[in-house]
Amino acid sequence: MCLIFICYKKNVRNRYVIAANRDEFRSRPTAALGYLDDAQTIAGGQDLQAGGMWLGVYKNGKFGAITNYRDGRASTAELPSRGEIVSQFLRCNDSAINAIEWLAKHAHRYAGFNVFFGDDKHLVYYSNRQNEIQILEPGLYGVSNHLLDTPWPKLIKAKELLRPQMCDDVKIDAAAITSLLQDTSVPPDDLLPDTGIGLDWERFLGSIFIDGAEYGTRSTAVVEIGYQGKIHFTETTYLHGAGVQKNPSRKQMSFEPDR
Repeated sequence: MCLIFICYKKNVRNRYVIAANRDEFRSRPTAALGYLDDAQTIAGGQDLQAGGMWLGVYKNGKFGAITNYRDGRASTAELPSRGEIVSQFLRCNDSAINAIEWLAKHAHRYAGFNVFFGDDKHLVYYSNRQNEIQILEPGLYGVSNHLLDTPWPKLIKAKELLRPQMCDDVKIDAAAITSLLQDTSVPPDDLLPDTGIGLDWERFLGSIFIDGAEYGTRSTAVVEIGYQGKIHFTETTYLHGAGVQKNPSRKQMSFEPDR
């Protein structure tokens, strides 16, 4: 996943509102939104090649979300899948803070990543390219494939578009948020980052929605986690090659709070 936005305690109805695009090779086998365990306590999509997750929720309201840290000069050969970081958190009984502290001690095992863990007490962020645990205050946060709130053009633009749709007293409209995350406009070359992959790739990856035949945005997720524990998860999957309008498929799941 290459874009994650989290409105934390800034929406009157929801502790968390999460909006995210997952970018990946189209040939990589993937399971769309569904339950990941027999007890039906964990929901999200799944990478069927390595078995991990990019975004998932547990029925008690905790969630995990991860992006890769892009560095064209680094090798990721023979390293474990970063997607297991999210699934391990959702399967454990640790709090977000305890889980991130454990992860920080073992993060050298993985290629570069950014991760959010959230529960009913805290939202925490960590990158093994910065090696600093951040306990976040209420606000709107974004991450792409660098560090938290790095001002890449697509991150700045998406936050401006999403803020009025995710924060304050607005009622969440998953379809409207999904539409905003389908923006394919590319910023000028002089605003693009240099992550070691060359200008042509920086241009290709510079838009909010990446529209490529072999690599691109595979899905958009919108997750609402209410203050009382209700969860609503909407995922739109883009099937059969490039193009926003080519066979999008939408799936929704909900968890009701335990009584």
